[in-house]
Amino acid sequence: MTKTVLVVDDDPTQRRLIQAVLEREGFAVAQAEDGDSALKYLMSGQPADAVLLDLQMPGLNGQDTLKEMRAKGYAQPVIVLTAGGGVETVVKAMQAGAGDFMVKPASPERIIVSIRNILSMGDMRSEVDRLKKQVTGRTTFADLIGDSAPMQMVKRLGERAAKSSIPILISGESGVGKEVIARAVHGASDRAGKPFVAVNCGAIPENLVESILFGHEKGSFTGASEKHLGKFREADGGTLFLDEVGELPLDMQVKLLRALQESEIDPIGAKRSVRVDVRIVSATNRDLSNHIAEGRFREDLFYRLNVYPIEAPSLRERREDIPALAEAFIRRFNVEEGKRVAGLAPETAAILNGFDWPGNVRQLENAVYRAIVLSDAPFLQPHDFPAISGVKIAPQELMAAAASMPTPQEIIAEAGQGQDSPVRILDGRGHVRPLEEVERDLIQLAIEIYAGHMSEVARRLGIGRSTLYRKVREQGLDVDGSLEEAS
Repeated sequence: MTKTVLVVDDDPTQRRLIQAVLEREGFAVAQAEDGDSALKYLMSGQPADAVLLDLQMPGLNGQDTLKEMRAKGYAQPVIVLTAGGGVETVVKAMQAGAGDFMVKPASPERIIVSIRNILSMGDMRSEVDRLKKQVTGRTTFADLIGDSAPMQMVKRLGERAAKSSIPILISGESGVGKEVIARAVHGASDRAGKPFVAVNCGAIPENLVESILFGHEKGSFTGASEKHLGKFREADGGTLFLDEVGELPLDMQVKLLRALQESEIDPIGAKRSVRVDVRIVSATNRDLSNHIAEGRFREDLFYRLNVYPIEAPSLRERREDIPALAEAFIRRFNVEEGKRVAGLAPETAAILNGFDWPGNVRQLENAVYRAIVLSDAPFLQPHDFPAISGVKIAPQELMAAAASMPTPQEIIAEAGQGQDSPVRILDGRGHVRPLEEVERDLIQLAIEIYAGHMSEVARRLGIGRSTLYRKVREQGLDVDGSLEEAS
């Protein structure tokens, strides 16, 4: 989704200039003429991912506006703009919660770099907070992404179940995020902060299931060189998540049923049972009723696990959550990969929304990961998702396109035949024009193409800004539209 920047400045000219810079880079812009208007905008709930805040304004100045924002709980990153004031003014703004500052007039490059940096810092803080919650077992239903009707139902059911120790069975297709729901149940319960232990029952070798779940004593069997507590005792006081519980062997289902009924386990080789205090949340992508009919799952264990069922919806059943999920994955992988992708291009978002996602959220996550790694553009394009969009850049197509391009000799010959090109090399009689005239036309063309963005003009021409300005003055070129000149 497009990031929105709130520009707060009493000078309408400055607001328009900054808006032009930001919109050219793909940001959405909202404007406020003073501190009061900015606070009203934020209180209305309209989007603002970052704030550009002028310090010198009539009425509520920038310093007081920033203090009010933080006092009211608005945590958006803030960049302060100042036309005057010394180090003390900037220090006070930073202490009040500003993340960066700029001296007016600021160049377009400085504005864009600052905005991207501060948004990246915000993404990094969000990712650190997410990981801290996951590690400490404090993920809650507020951290689950999605406001679709199916997800709202999951959140309501989960929050109610979390208040008790009732066994929960989460069913749903592979990749829908059953473990994320289980972590939210744990984090919303009175066991938050205690161990959350996840076990994939389908990934354990059959001969090791009992040892991994219930533990063993040293020397209890060949290879048992050390004592092993087992997952039940690791989760003591917290939550044990049994993923793909339908894959457990029948003999282990009997022992699991006893552990659930008696709240005690029998480690291999132990002389007595061990009491455990564990909340069980299980999950399956199978129809356990069919397993029961086929004799592959115990009916009594099913009733013990399925006391409180929660159905996790597939991604195609909650398509309206796809943009929010994609944005969350973009933020995470930007941090992990050191990239600065701003979001999805509109046509890309439409393609992702229209896809069926047989692999559900996990497939979307991996698709975004691949796109982030390969993309060099500010917004992810359809060709960054070739398996989904069907759009790809084939090497043979690139070669064909290159082969169809005219050679320099053909361009010169075309110009000599009297056909216009953006910068003419030959005059009307077929002679080469003086270098000074060609250079003057080329600079003027570049200024028009890049809308007076002189730093970009200089970079594209391969010369320094001071050299560019000198040539502009010497040749009397029109730069009235230059953003640097206007600011």
